Amino acid sequence: MRRFFMVGARRLSYLDFGGPGKPLLALHGHYNEAAAFASLAAAVAPQWRVIALDQRGHGESDRADHYERDGYIADLLAFHQHLDEHLDIGPVAVLGHSLGGVNAYQFAARHPDKVSALIVEDIGAVVDCDWSFTNRLPGVAPSREALTSALGVSAPYLECAFRQTDRGWGFSFDIADTVASQKALNGDHWDDWTSVMCPTLLVHGTRSDELTAAHAEDMVTRRADGVRRVELPAGHVVHHDVPDRFAEAVAAFLSGPH
Repeated sequence: MRRFFMVGARRLSYLDFGGPGKPLLALHGHYNEAAAFASLAAAVAPQWRVIALDQRGHGESDRADHYERDGYIADLLAFHQHLDEHLDIGPVAVLGHSLGGVNAYQFAARHPDKVSALIVEDIGAVVDCDWSFTNRLPGVAPSREALTSALGVSAPYLECAFRQTDRGWGFSFDIADTVASQKALNGDHWDDWTSVMCPTLLVHGTRSDELTAAHAEDMVTRRADGVRRVELPAGHVVHHDVPDRFAEAVAAFLSGPH
């Protein structure tokens, strides 16, 4: 079910996939939105109830005046407070992919009382985004088919964000906003990563062009307090490439001893 809440004058949207399970907050990456986790939600139910946020500037959430790190983290704090008021969630498991992964571990580091377990999907403690792909995205296409054709092999990864307007077919995110967000995501985030205290699963796609095996291993080494690493035969979007194996890894981690 789609729901909304306010952060100041901005409206943020999220999908609550429902069920009797324990809440699992899910945070998407750039070019995506909450709907990207529909497959995961079905796979981990009924033990887990996935609640996925359309982060600022994505999906059905409002655009923001900036996409800096502190803004994303403030949104997550407001999201947690909103859910706590309505569902009494307390400390909760948080999963994030790419942009969402950095947001998740920074939130866990800065608000440790809010996060009971952390799952980071294919993103490092040092991020060096290349936004050339973003700048090459088509602005508006005359049809869904034309947009799919223009994107080529990338289309399946972006299709949950396709939107039709009176101008044609485009995306639920703004291209300039995405570039700003990617620029703000870049940097050295080791201090946040090493400050996380809760049990953590790092999921790494072996064909990823974003997270190298060496960097993933370094992330485990620098957090000698219970970080688990899982390698899966996938690219950067592990939950899309191998959804069943990704869901199995998530469920096993969440249900296992911490």
